[in-house]
Amino acid sequence: MLRVGNKAACLACRNLVSTNMGVRFRVPLQKLHPLSRAIHHRYSGNTNPQRPPHRTAARYFTSMSRLPMRPPKPPSGSGGRGHQQQRNFWVASLAARLLRLRYILLGSAVGGGYTAKKTYDEWKEMLPDFSEYNWVIPDFVWELSEQIDLDKLAKALPEIEEIAKLLPDFDKIGENFTFLKSLLSSGVSLGSEVKGASGLHLLLETSGDPPLKATDSSTAAAHEVSDKQYKKSSDKERIDLLQEELLRTQLKYQRMLERLEKENKELRKVVLQKDDKGIHQRKVKKSLIDLYSEVLDILSDYDANYNTQDHLPRVVVVGDQSAGKTSVLEMIAQARIFPRGSGEMMTRSPVKVTLSEGPHHVAMFKDSGREFDLSKEEDLAALRHEIELRMRKSVKAGQTVSCETISLSVKGPGIQRMVLVDLPGVISTVTAGMATDTKETIFSISKAYMQNPNAIILCIQDGSVDAERSIVTDLVSQMDPQGKRTIFVLTKVDLAEKNLASPNRIQQIVEGKLFPMKALGYFAVVTGKGSSGESIDSIKDYEEEFFQNSRLLKDGMLKAHQVTTKNLSLAVSDCFWKMVRESVEQQADVFKASRFNLETEWKNNYPRLRELDRNELFEKAKNEILDEVISLSQVTPQHWEAMLQKKLWERVSTHVIENIYLPAAQTMDSGTFNTTVDIKLKQWTDKQLPHKALEVAWETLQEEFARFMAEYKGKDQDDIFDKLKEAVKDESIKRHKWNERAMDSLRVIQHNALEDRSITDKPQWDAAIQFMEETLQSRLKDTESVIRDMVGPGWRQRWLNWMNRTPDQHIRNETKNELERLLKLHDEHTAYLANDEVTTVRKNLEGRGVEVDPVLIKDTWHQLYRRHFLQKALSHCNLCKRGFYYYQRHFVDSELECNDVVLFWRIQRMLVITANTLRQQLTNTEVRRLEKNVKEVLDDFGEDMEKKTHLITGRRVQLAEDLKKVREIQEKLEAFIEALHKEK
Repeated sequence: MLRVGNKAACLACRNLVSTNMGVRFRVPLQKLHPLSRAIHHRYSGNTNPQRPPHRTAARYFTSMSRLPMRPPKPPSGSGGRGHQQQRNFWVASLAARLLRLRYILLGSAVGGGYTAKKTYDEWKEMLPDFSEYNWVIPDFVWELSEQIDLDKLAKALPEIEEIAKLLPDFDKIGENFTFLKSLLSSGVSLGSEVKGASGLHLLLETSGDPPLKATDSSTAAAHEVSDKQYKKSSDKERIDLLQEELLRTQLKYQRMLERLEKENKELRKVVLQKDDKGIHQRKVKKSLIDLYSEVLDILSDYDANYNTQDHLPRVVVVGDQSAGKTSVLEMIAQARIFPRGSGEMMTRSPVKVTLSEGPHHVAMFKDSGREFDLSKEEDLAALRHEIELRMRKSVKAGQTVSCETISLSVKGPGIQRMVLVDLPGVISTVTAGMATDTKETIFSISKAYMQNPNAIILCIQDGSVDAERSIVTDLVSQMDPQGKRTIFVLTKVDLAEKNLASPNRIQQIVEGKLFPMKALGYFAVVTGKGSSGESIDSIKDYEEEFFQNSRLLKDGMLKAHQVTTKNLSLAVSDCFWKMVRESVEQQADVFKASRFNLETEWKNNYPRLRELDRNELFEKAKNEILDEVISLSQVTPQHWEAMLQKKLWERVSTHVIENIYLPAAQTMDSGTFNTTVDIKLKQWTDKQLPHKALEVAWETLQEEFARFMAEYKGKDQDDIFDKLKEAVKDESIKRHKWNERAMDSLRVIQHNALEDRSITDKPQWDAAIQFMEETLQSRLKDTESVIRDMVGPGWRQRWLNWMNRTPDQHIRNETKNELERLLKLHDEHTAYLANDEVTTVRKNLEGRGVEVDPVLIKDTWHQLYRRHFLQKALSHCNLCKRGFYYYQRHFVDSELECNDVVLFWRIQRMLVITANTLRQQLTNTEVRRLEKNVKEVLDDFGEDMEKKTHLITGRRVQLAEDLKKVREIQEKLEAFIEALHKEK
């Protein structure tokens, strides 16, 4: 509440109204100071003090501002009392003035703020809603508005005088309209004149003017007006003049619009370039069309399950071969980006082109980071070459076309946003060099894209050939019989107008009366003069010039909005986005349901496992394999050397015994033995031994690698990796090559080791004897096994196991008995039987009724003598255990010669030194090289999707893959829908 405590406060109003708070404060006039009441009546214009004025507080505040501050003179005779009253008056006046100033400020602030807000709201309500046109000017343009030089922009706009020059002479047009109205009302048949008038009506309808209606005036009055106004010219000439004037006016407006569009294009380019350089330092978001294109790319790789089909819209470009569909697409993209040929098939696989607006005219493949500058001819040539290479690479052997999609994005100023798919041209006959199923393959690819109920079909028809030869129109009518999503495009209209005797045929085509197919719209375009070297700008100029001079427009056969690729691009883009907005949310719901089904199956079948897709499983297997390879470096040197020594002796023992020891020992001469051993060891070292040693080392490394992988397999390893690990191991081993320099150094080391004959101590001598005994016993055991197999079971096995000898075994047993008697008679017999000895043995056997072949006798003798020799060598080895003293003292004339022991010591020492050398090479070089090879193989497999698909298989993997794809598609669709709603 407003309280007034001082009666001396001077208020000039009766009513104080606060319009902001909606509360009215009243101070009764009777309670005011008498002087204030007098001032109130004086300045309010009210002469009657009893009648209060009805005015606002602002009026009285203004009146009080003009009140003089000089106090009135006191009446005479007042004396000191007058001075006291005068002093009281000044105090009251000062207080009133201060109080008045407070109320003035308070009322002005509150009332002025409310009035300004109310005025702003009224103006805001009067403005139209521009939210539907936000797509015309992006948000960042408003952000950059402060940085744009508005003075330069204002200077760039045309002056009002220039715009006035472009306006037609409305007085003259009005006179022509009056004349035309009189002709129509007269009902006179003028033949071709009526035809021209109908064309005029079409032009007027296109420009948005209401059609002219015939009046009911009499024929005589119409003729009278016509005779008065047009006495010097015929009616036909007037109509022609009127048509020409309207066309000229339309062309003037068209040129003006083109100039403004060009300036707007340059301005948008500058704005986009500034935004691209990061002036606002904000995160650049993907455009709407890029988000949509990413969804289509994912869907192209998605193997649909659960009946989840791709019904997202895209513009499918179909047409007969060489009908000009690729040229139409290039005109829309504003660049010659596709390979060209004369009459041959160039489009061999579907090409998905994502068109969007950007500051620079560039192109880029989905799986490549290179940008092709479409303003440079060398980049255009490189792009065409790359597309051709990708097409040929996608076509499998024995085929002509491929269903694999090539994804390409094109950005540039003024390009309409949409996604188009250029399909191979439909053919009627398979020619030489094509696969026999080429025609059916093209039909199946085209149907697969067109059967999408939300796909926009851009049907391209060659206007320069007879319409009856078209194949694609029948195919399109089958896929879209109602024509609800088909746009028909007639190409090469310039050739059609020149070659056709009746231009009315073109009118029938663009009106949909010639073909049985139906379409949303019909367009006529010109895509150049047929030369592959024409630029896009020259083609545009030629197209505009043709339609400006063409009789098709002048005679009304074609409407202005039905011609030029520019109008076609706008219409296709509008239709595309309309279809997207109508269908994208429904598709998002379909994928949401598919995701629920997949997640339910995973929870039921694999409740304790993570949802790892193929790439994640490969990374897991890769880490396990690398851990197994690293484990090779943890193998101890003793383990390596023991394995290498054992495997090397197993590999070379047969050669040492059969080719070196036995031939030298059977000479029965010490000097011959040493010479033979040295020669054979030298030959063996130079040719075979290093190769055998490296083979043994490589096999040992493989076995250890396989052993570690098998150990990991037993540690709760996922068996889904078995196939992959086996392939990695085989490929790594296949790529691994041992260092060739190692062979030369190893040869020298082995040669030096075998040349050394000096046994320095008794433990080495005993080790050599033990090595010799083990080797000879092993060979003796093998020889006795061979002899048992030759002669069959003995008498104990025959009686206990009920086994019998074969006839051949019986003959060999008799031969063995005869040869053993010979060895008992000649204990020092040589390794070979003489011919007379063979004859003697044979005759002795024949005397007992056994027919035997001489070859069988020699074979049996070889095994018997081998056993006999090994038994003697073992007994000699036992004698040599005490021969180290004679060897150390170099007693040459001693009866105990142990040259065979020295040979085995040389072999044993060579094995130890070779194993040590190979172990060093393994641990220092080859294990690291194997690890490197494994990494390279894993990297190669990681980049080869077909390889991973082949090696990592199973329902679990496929289910995880489908889950990942569906989730990714759903997320992309939701992001796209959100961006789409924001753009609305």
